[in-house]
Amino acid sequence: MKNFESQPLLLLFMVTLVIAKHSNGSHTLRFVSTFFSWPRHLDPQFILLIYVDETLIMGFNSISESQRMESRVPWLNELNAEFWEFATQGALKEKNLMAEIMNKLLHIYNDSMAGYHIIQETYGCQVKQRMYFSHAFMELVLDTHDYITLNEDLQTWRAVGKAAEILKEVFEKVNLVKSSRSFLLGACVEGLLHYLNFGKKYLLRTDTPKIHMTYKIRPDRKITLRCWAFNFYPSEITLTWQRDGSNQTQDMEVVETRPSGDGTFQKWAAVVVSSGEEHRYTCHVNHEGLSEPVTLRWDPPEPTIPFMPMIIALVLGALLMGAVMTFLIWKRRTRGKKGSWS
Repeated sequence: MKNFESQPLLLLFMVTLVIAKHSNGSHTLRFVSTFFSWPRHLDPQFILLIYVDETLIMGFNSISESQRMESRVPWLNELNAEFWEFATQGALKEKNLMAEIMNKLLHIYNDSMAGYHIIQETYGCQVKQRMYFSHAFMELVLDTHDYITLNEDLQTWRAVGKAAEILKEVFEKVNLVKSSRSFLLGACVEGLLHYLNFGKKYLLRTDTPKIHMTYKIRPDRKITLRCWAFNFYPSEITLTWQRDGSNQTQDMEVVETRPSGDGTFQKWAAVVVSSGEEHRYTCHVNHEGLSEPVTLRWDPPEPTIPFMPMIIALVLGALLMGAVMTFLIWKRRTRGKKGSWS
């Protein structure tokens, strides 16, 4: 465990190149490092993911064919081979560190690598508008229940669980808090500011949400009105329902903002209403891409002439007309022939 102090600092400094813009002007860089120990003596798996808010920008997977840190957004492809080699080496060092922690965990619980175990570390920093430091975070979760967290003062640890208490003693012995705090207050923030200009075309853009409402009849004959927002960026958005101008909270469902898979986000909020009262409900959407908040109300579609029945009627009418004309022509010719014989 002698490398507890140096290895995390190398990894934390490894990818300080990306930031994300929130609607409140803040920027966050987040690292998620996960180590899996699989049953049946399969090789352990290590995954390192780096996020800008909810957007995954790069990742490393120890069982991938490339065995390298890889870009997950197009604008990072401009970085040279030297950077990606440095990033890969940093990920491999983090993998070794997590393996040491796993071995320590198994020793504490007198277990073996044959079972299923998981360790996850999440850390990063955030800056406010005008680029001032806001806060930082670091947490290590052991088998989803024990955990050790860096407190808000960035000088002390909080541990829950037997394994976490023992690891806390190790962290304190090697003074890990000193190197972690130095990175979170210094290199992390400086990295965000430095690379803001590098990725501003992507990270500071604003995509206006596309909004629409759907209408569905439930088995109990009530109506579900669902308000959708698509293709917006950044992810911060507000969707609320009102009934007669007052905020609606009952019989309402709101999902978390979700990535769309193309760098944008989507979200919906639904409300259940009685049939005939749809006009009393309005959906209100607010996003920095909108010049002003948008209000939607369900409007029944305008009645239209059924297209297929109209086509069928026209075809049948044409056929009937053709049959009548054919009969009249045949009748006239028949009369003409009878007259010539006479």
